[in-house]
Formats: sequence, C-alpha cells, structure tokens
Amino acid sequence: MKTAWLFERTAISKKPEQTIINDLELIKNEKQISPDLTFRDPYFLDFLGLHDSYSEKDLESAILANLQTFIIEMGNEFAFLARQKRISIDNVDYSIDLLFYHRGLRSLIAIDLKLGKFKPGYKGQMELYLGWLENNEQKEGENKPVGLILCTEKSPEQIKYLMLDNHDQIKVAEYVTQLPHKKILEQKLQKAIIIAQNTLKI
Repeated sequence: MKTAWLFERTAISKKPEQTIINDLELIKNEKQISPDLTFRDPYFLDFLGLHDSYSEKDLESAILANLQTFIIEMGNEFAFLARQKRISIDNVDYSIDLLFYHRGLRSLIAIDLKLGKFKPGYKGQMELYLGWLENNEQKEGENKPVGLILCTEKSPEQIKYLMLDNHDQIKVAEYVTQLPHKKILEQKLQKAIIIAQNTLKI
C-alpha cells in the first residue's frame, strides 16, 4: 500500500490522533483496512461548484455529473452501483441516494446526502437501508453493508449518545464545498506524515 495514500487519508481527518495510529497499526500488522480509515471526515466537494444555496437534489446531481472526481475523493476502491436505489418495505418505497461497492472492505456502501446538521432520525433511516441491503443485495462472501451519512455539520453530542463514534456499520462525516486555507492543509499534511512515519517506521 502506498504510504502517500496513508498520508493523504489522515491529513485532514477530524478523528482523534490515537484512532488514526490504531488504524495505521492495523494496516501494518494485519494488512487490513478498517472502515474508520476507509471513510474520511470531512470530504471536500469544492469541485462540484455549488454555491451558498442548493438542495439535496442539486448536490446529488452535481456528484453524478462529476462522478469520476467524486470517486477519487472517496477513494480508489469505490465502485459506483446506483443512484436513488429504490427499495420497498411494508409497501412503502424508499430511495438510497447513492450506492457503491468497496473492494477492500468487500461491502456495499450506502450514502445518504443531507443538508444542514446531523439529526438523530438519520441513524434509524440508515439502519433500515442497511438491513434491507443485507437481506436483499448482499452476496455470499461479502461483509455487511456500511452506511455513510454526509452532512454539512455533525452534531457531536447526538452522535456520541447514539454511539456512532465507534459504530462498525454507520459512519457520519461532514462535507464542505469550499477548501480551507492552503496553509491549514499544509500544516495538517505535515502532521499526518509524522504520525504515519512514526507508526509505520518508513
């Protein structure tokens, strides 16, 4: 695995430093990728060209129009499967915004796009999607589906009390449509390089 990928993966993470170190140790010792290291926080979607006012549909359409760049931001092991994946439960129709497959995790990845702050109800909605995918789409040899809830702002206390901080199947991350100042990114990148070098002994 390229170390540059590890540096970039951790450079702008909001995760605690010890969590990043643990993830890198897992790769070093067991050659495994954890869901925590697979998903970023935040995601930079500045390439979508969205302005101050936009809807969830605008966001989804912009992602689809820039799908190749979006997958690069997500990570190169993501494969796009569907947009607005329609599912039916108790004769009620629901739609999963975006459905991907991750080769490293060997899991389906359901992505729910949200405007504004995270709300507790988003967890139950994602649990419903993941349960349906596990029973209807998951193939033999695959791991359980994973859900990613993308919001413009996380709600740390709600996420804590919902026990999503260390949840194996549901991840919550922020996205931003404008990049932070270059100096901030450079500082975080340098810190990430030091963490990865010390952990991996490269």
